[in-house]
Amino acid sequence: MSPQLLTRRVRVLAAPGDRHDEILTPAALDFIGALTTAFHQRRHDLFRERRRQAIRLAAGSPLDFPLVTERIRRDPDWRVAPAAPGLTDRRVEITGPPERRTTVDALNSGAQVWLADFEDATAPTWANVIEGQINLLDAIERRIDFTTPQGKQYQLATDRPLATIVVRPRGWHLDEEHLEFDGHQVPAALVDFGLYFFHCAQRQIDAGHGPYFYLPKLENRYEARLWNDVFVLAQELLGIPRGTVRATVLIETITAAFEMEEILYELREHGAGLNAGRWDYLFSLIKTFGHRTDFLLPDRAQVTMTAPFMHAYTELLVRTCHKRGAHAIGSMAAQVPDKDPEAHAAALATVRLDKEREAEDGFDGSWVAHPALVPVCREVFDGVLGDRPHQLDRTRDDVEVTPAHLLAVRRVSGPPTGDGVRTNISIALRYFAAWLRGQGAVTVNGLMEDAATAEIARVQIWQWLRHRVVDRETVLRVLDDELDALIAEYPFAPPEDIRGLFERTALAAELPLFFTSDAYSRHLVRTTEPQS
Repeated sequence: MSPQLLTRRVRVLAAPGDRHDEILTPAALDFIGALTTAFHQRRHDLFRERRRQAIRLAAGSPLDFPLVTERIRRDPDWRVAPAAPGLTDRRVEITGPPERRTTVDALNSGAQVWLADFEDATAPTWANVIEGQINLLDAIERRIDFTTPQGKQYQLATDRPLATIVVRPRGWHLDEEHLEFDGHQVPAALVDFGLYFFHCAQRQIDAGHGPYFYLPKLENRYEARLWNDVFVLAQELLGIPRGTVRATVLIETITAAFEMEEILYELREHGAGLNAGRWDYLFSLIKTFGHRTDFLLPDRAQVTMTAPFMHAYTELLVRTCHKRGAHAIGSMAAQVPDKDPEAHAAALATVRLDKEREAEDGFDGSWVAHPALVPVCREVFDGVLGDRPHQLDRTRDDVEVTPAHLLAVRRVSGPPTGDGVRTNISIALRYFAAWLRGQGAVTVNGLMEDAATAEIARVQIWQWLRHRVVDRETVLRVLDDELDALIAEYPFAPPEDIRGLFERTALAAELPLFFTSDAYSRHLVRTTEPQS
């Protein structure tokens, strides 16, 4: 590792925990320091550009495909890197936090890929962050197991392939307040990426796979370029061949939807695909254009993936991916098994219809949140793919999407219903309560919810209040009702913290960009004297 990059050591501002020393080694902290030295200022500069772009769009500047990159979109010859080992067939991907039991369940699930999620599905307590890294290390070493208090044992299967691990680090917008370098908090994305890469990249290569990642919440090509440069330096520092990393990008912001090809271009030597989400995409749309009446959304349950502007987004994503040799991965099926046979059958039927739409539209695979959904997702994609690992040959040249198509929100606009208001408030409160006690993936009303659900729920309330389609008195009355119901069910939940978080992030005049930034600093950070 180059000495000039290691001017100071990363300081750990948290008490040591069980086995933390296996992850927070001096060499690993030096590696994090090298990445932070190289990229901290660029990340800061990109944040300033995010703010400038937000101001321009709020002032009425049109959102369009960038004119300066037209040559990239018109060039028919460039492609992303070939699919890496373990990522050729991605027809079923399961997501979840890297908790010990979840890790075993996901790897054994029969899915081709497991998205080990440090972002939306993980409440980033220090224990969760470091224990997640320990669990990934143990999983790769095939020594992970878990026993419930009732004595049920969970172990990795030895009679079938395990899912390929793909890690989703936290987004560029978050800091890790338990690590300090040169007087600054370390970017959380570099912590999650750096610790996994340092400890597991070579181990994954030795096991026949490689260091693979999902990149969240990118807003433009420059943020993709930053990630590509992180990959280049990380590989150089550890002596890993350039191009070994593979990255799939979640297109979950409205601005990124206008730069899909450019994002793939910037990552092309490390690129693997794009993913089409739902709640984070709608969340971004409201953050960007929520002040405008022509972007007023109805109850989120009415904004399905078949809505015209959402369909345009997914069609463009599939076409872009296949044009450039990348996998197109569909959105989450969040249903969880129900003890009632009829309810369970109805949930599976909903999942089947959604996956049939994706497979028929050209997606190469899709996400599920629970192992029970793997068979139905696999069956649907098997029916379309057969023995083929993907359908990259379907280039979707028939698709023609314009900026107007991507922004045609008015075609599904409408006032919210009373049920929609109550549902958003109820889910936001319940998720906040779980997140504040360290849970990032929570079952609510038969669905596995993560931070994206809480984000869309709270910004919809904000948008409806701003445009006065819901009055503040109604929201406050429902807030009181739902908070009382929550406390009655979970007496240990802290009502003042939950209510305060909701009021700050949903009822304020100015919309906070992420609830996680607010709640993390106020509630999850518990620092002690420096460990090193």
